Amino acid sequence: MYISIVNRSSWKGAFIDNSLVKKKIKKITTVYSRRSVIYPNYVNKIVNIYNGNKFIKVKITSDMVGHKFGEFAATRQVHIFGGKKAQ
Repeated sequence: MYISIVNRSSWKGAFIDNSLVKKKIKKITTVYSRRSVIYPNYVNKIVNIYNGNKFIKVKITSDMVGHKFGEFAATRQVHIFGGKKAQ
């Protein structure tokens, strides 16, 4: 399977953090490294991705391979000011 690399030299290969390489992949795995690329061995696994505040549960599909973990866990909250006022 081909993993696309957008902003990295082709001779370096895709980046994956050493902690993820050493970690045994279970049904549910916690990931702190948002910059790591999703490899094919994570397909059909549930991953808790840390967004700086809490963990976001994401199920990895085959379409996600080659993307980074951080793309699937938003770090910003949407604040809506105002709204309906009680009459």
